[in-house]
Amino acid sequence: MKTRAAVLGAMGAARPYATSRPLRIEEVDLAPPGPGEVLIRIAAAGLCHSDLSVINGDRPRPMPMALGHEASAVVVETGAGVADLHAGDHVVVIFMPSCGHCLPCAEGRPALCEPGAAANGAGTLLSGARRISHVGHAINHHLGCSVFAEHAVVSRHSLVRIARDIPLVEAALFGCAVLTGVGAVINTARVPAGASVAVVGLGGVGLAALLGAHAAGARQIVAIDLSDDKLAHARKLGATHTINASLPDAREQVRALSGGGVEYAFEFAGSVRALELAYGITARGGTTVTAGLPPASAMLPVPAVSLVAEERTLKGSYIGTCVPARDIPRYLSLWRQGRLPVDQLLTGTLRLDQINEAFDQLHEGKAIRQVVVFDQTS
Repeated sequence: MKTRAAVLGAMGAARPYATSRPLRIEEVDLAPPGPGEVLIRIAAAGLCHSDLSVINGDRPRPMPMALGHEASAVVVETGAGVADLHAGDHVVVIFMPSCGHCLPCAEGRPALCEPGAAANGAGTLLSGARRISHVGHAINHHLGCSVFAEHAVVSRHSLVRIARDIPLVEAALFGCAVLTGVGAVINTARVPAGASVAVVGLGGVGLAALLGAHAAGARQIVAIDLSDDKLAHARKLGATHTINASLPDAREQVRALSGGGVEYAFEFAGSVRALELAYGITARGGTTVTAGLPPASAMLPVPAVSLVAEERTLKGSYIGTCVPARDIPRYLSLWRQGRLPVDQLLTGTLRLDQINEAFDQLHEGKAIRQVVVFDQTS
């Protein structure tokens, strides 16, 4: 079939993207779903810094590539062997497919699926296939999703079915921002009620983590960012304190108001300076969690003695240490109860042909979560 998709031909385009237009809206050929695969019609797709890091070259991927990894969709057709999804089902797209058979999957850690990671790095689906092409040339899949498109073919293992009464625009955010941010708090750090928490980096994922800390019952939530507008938004979402990271005494301020440091500090900015700050404001015996994705060449200097003498923990969190089939329904239940108001993360909706301008907004820190909304009636 023919469908429209946002295709990145090469990384490292000059900004502003509104001028250089690195993403081309192409009419591409989409092959039918193979065994274990599903054809979906995209309803809404969120713009994330992980997409931006491919556009600017911080996270190299094989080119050309159809971008997008956070979405909600409606099932159109299923391939052979898919018996538990049917046409018309509503789904959230997950950007790490899990085979269910490798050692991490067997240990209950599907976010670390080895075949899934290999396929994502190669730009293929879990099966190893590429289902997108343009004038006879194959186009790579972004994280097995490629959802900046009207339609996509994905692995069955990249989908979680949701109830049809859940608004599809809000549902899109559960595939990355919520899964990563809330999961870092609940799954990776296991923040207990009454703990003190700091969140460094208030993009969509960071603010989702703030919502997660609030839902978990944290007694103190310190929000830290360079943007005063985002800090003001964080206060509306439950932050008890806000600190602008540009202040020369930002670290000292956090340590003072938290009585020597917070028990749990989270970094979502994707920069070494932000992670150094998060580690520096963590209390003795505390835990620092990073879910940011800096360039592969970035190195973190850490006082090694602090890990032992202060019993410090430094942890990475990928996709919120998630089990998607377990976590998506749980987080949606919290949303229904009003405890995860993810609609407050939305800063705008747009058409597919406005996507380059929207990535300028994201790069400039002027947006939290923008969502491409597709015609949901076609």
